[in-house]
Amino acid sequence: MNPKTLHKISYGLFVICSKNNDRMNGQIANVLFQVTSQPPAVAVCINKQNLTHDYIAKSKTFTASILSEQTPMTFIGTFGFKSGRDIDKFADVKYKIGKTKAPIVLDYTVAYIEATVTDSLDVGTHTLFVAKVVDGDILTDDPSMTYEYYHKYKGGYSPKTAPTYSGMVDKEQKKKEEKKMDKYVCKVCGYVYDPEKGDPDNGVKPGTPFDKVPNDWVCPVCGAPKSEFEKE
Repeated sequence: MNPKTLHKISYGLFVICSKNNDRMNGQIANVLFQVTSQPPAVAVCINKQNLTHDYIAKSKTFTASILSEQTPMTFIGTFGFKSGRDIDKFADVKYKIGKTKAPIVLDYTVAYIEATVTDSLDVGTHTLFVAKVVDGDILTDDPSMTYEYYHKYKGGYSPKTAPTYSGMVDKEQKKKEEKKMDKYVCKVCGYVYDPEKGDPDNGVKPGTPFDKVPNDWVCPVCGAPKSEFEKE
């Protein structure tokens, strides 16, 4: 099978949050979808290794903040590539506590929903949580970010714990990439700097080779210095 086939399935990009007593955590997810309309219900797929998975399993609640196209990689890096076991992800983020007592991230959010888990399905590395929607609201009319947009315009990639991760690269695509400018990967978090895309959120224009990137530039995901990058 062509490993790119599954990339054609449409996804969004969300911050999924939950709580464990007085503790809270959140993570980036791209598999959230509506399953019924009456009553309204959704399902979210979360990796079992993630702290948010434990919180959802215990509290039976979660919130989903639907992200806008303007969401910077630094924000996605905080919720998508760092662990709540190591940092407080909410330290510099606007949020509120919803009806379920779980946090709702408001930064770069076009809309949000709150849900209570009614069922779950073990799907191996992940759990699919099915939940009844108990509240929600639209915050802006800004376009929401699709997973395709994230990859195409934000230089994004999937961590190994994502349900859409694939380490496979087809030979034809690899040949095409070899003809392009060299990509560089962060040795700390795995973020890939693609010269064709640059890092517009941090002032690096598309088409900028890595050796032309300012020396004080840092990884937009984890904050590692340029010296921590190596050729892919």
